[in-house]
Amino acid sequence: MKPDATRERTGRRVPPLARFLVRRVLLAVLMAWGITLITFVLTNLVPGDPVAANLGQRALGDPAIVAQWRAEHGLDKPLWQQYLLHLQGLLHGDFGTSQQSHRPVAADLAEFVPATLELAGAAILVSLVLGVAFGVVAALRRDRLADHTLRVVSLIGISVPTFWLALMAFYVFFYRLQITPGSGRVDVALGSAPPVTGLQTVDALLAGRWDIFASAAGHLVTPALVLALYTIGLLTRFTRSAVLEVLGQDYVRAARAKGLPGRVILFRYVLRSALVPIITVAGLAFGSLLSGTVLVEAIFAWPGIGQYAYKSATTLDLPAVMGVGLVVGVVYLAINLVVDVLYGVIDPRVRLQ
Repeated sequence: MKPDATRERTGRRVPPLARFLVRRVLLAVLMAWGITLITFVLTNLVPGDPVAANLGQRALGDPAIVAQWRAEHGLDKPLWQQYLLHLQGLLHGDFGTSQQSHRPVAADLAEFVPATLELAGAAILVSLVLGVAFGVVAALRRDRLADHTLRVVSLIGISVPTFWLALMAFYVFFYRLQITPGSGRVDVALGSAPPVTGLQTVDALLAGRWDIFASAAGHLVTPALVLALYTIGLLTRFTRSAVLEVLGQDYVRAARAKGLPGRVILFRYVLRSALVPIITVAGLAFGSLLSGTVLVEAIFAWPGIGQYAYKSATTLDLPAVMGVGLVVGVVYLAINLVVDVLYGVIDPRVRLQ
């Protein structure tokens, strides 16, 4: 029998990368459901009465008002029914209604999430460029002046508290030197570009408003650098270790013995092998940046999801808290999925396993 006929009868073999992606996507869907359950349970276990937080102590004296408020927000039903209703709403894109803004939580998140994505995205981009570059230089100049200098800089970046650095940066560069813009995302006098993505810099470019783009980029620089300093230090130290480990491998020595140029050895052999652990750290760093911008957003008056989450938590706005928790969890899942895909693309051994 011909091999082609056998292949047609048995069916085409699914490529290893396709099987790898299908498994990761199915696992991400299962974990997304787990996030909804955990977020709902933990939110309802928070001590405090949402009725008192939203209506005040005086309204608690009127049982009719309390009963009406609980019925309006579905708090008069058992927890399992509340969760089923919450899950049903999520499947239809309904996150519920915020008890503070009286707007759909989805509308609030659509307004605040892009601001945090823009800030965290700029921070991780700067971190990747500088952190990987510093780590490679430190590894190639091991035990020399450049290596010691970069290791000290990375240690400072990891050790300095982010909130203190944000306060110092705002005080020095804006209040004292007046070389950076103030708070917010763009100058109030310029207004905002027509919203398309929610990212001020991108929307300004799409609209051709270079004045708004310059203002938005200027407002973005200082908080992004403040957020990036810790990640730069982390990536510098991790990249240095990963590159040093690869430099000691036999295939790198063989490439040098063949007389390959140093640039070819660095990019084709060393960096590609060192990228797998670097991507892991970068993915985790982006997730932590996205969920840890509360203090930086407060200092620079950046209207992001951190401020929205803080206000929702202090007022026991349960739908908003669950919405924020779900968004952050889904972002972590998306980052892990992208990291897994990059694993399979960079290292074939991962997808074959």
